[in-house]
Amino acid sequence: MTIAGAVLDVDGTLVRGDDPIPGAPAGVTRLHEAGVETRFVSNNPTKPPAAYVDRLGAAGYDVSAEDVITAGSVTTAYLAEHHADDALYCIGESGLLDQFTAAGLTTTTDVDAADALVVSIDREFSYDDMAAAMWALERDIPFIGTDPDVVIPTSDRDQPGSGAVIRSIAAVTGTEPDVVLGKPSRPAVEMVCDRLAVPPASCLVVGDRLDTDIAFGERAGMTTVLVRSGIADEDAVAESDVEPDHVVDHLGQIGRVLG
Repeated sequence: MTIAGAVLDVDGTLVRGDDPIPGAPAGVTRLHEAGVETRFVSNNPTKPPAAYVDRLGAAGYDVSAEDVITAGSVTTAYLAEHHADDALYCIGESGLLDQFTAAGLTTTTDVDAADALVVSIDREFSYDDMAAAMWALERDIPFIGTDPDVVIPTSDRDQPGSGAVIRSIAAVTGTEPDVVLGKPSRPAVEMVCDRLAVPPASCLVVGDRLDTDIAFGERAGMTTVLVRSGIADEDAVAESDVEPDHVVDHLGQIGRVLG
């Protein structure tokens, strides 16, 4: 099999916090030397693709905004297609709302005027936010999550992510989201495949999460590579129903897959 494309996760695969993961820069260089077309796909919804040019550039990676897709990108595109004229009540951070505004979407702070509820990571998530979400969903409006990541790796310690907020609201309201975007959702698969000039069967997906990165690759029909530099460890692999095609310690060992 000839590998012509690679979908690379960011946090836990390329960087932890703002620091490059040992071996990962060499792995990206190895892919480029092999002529592999790379895309960088993050489940972080708070930053637009342009922000990754600076963040990854500072960590030693040469990235253009056109090469980056985030959960924010996928969510914004989904809302523009399905809720373009709706008033969106959003539980999320300013970086996500800025992306919605730039796309011409309408947000509201009036829970009784909302046509849809959008939930994401919010480091200031509060009791009042929980109550507002409950009141919104009592009106039987769509419930949309940006991404399923319950835990995210940071430079010091792992922290709660969007999935933690989404699950807490689902538990309190008894209402499951109508859709959760980001990896491994079908809208994310379609957006990434549209951005690649090579067929999925010739692509790798490299990431540190079984339930998002590896599940994304399975859904897309790509060869999957789990790195043990982030969330998943050997116990997670043994207990998971999602089985990667390859497991390596870090992206620097990608040559074992390329051959």
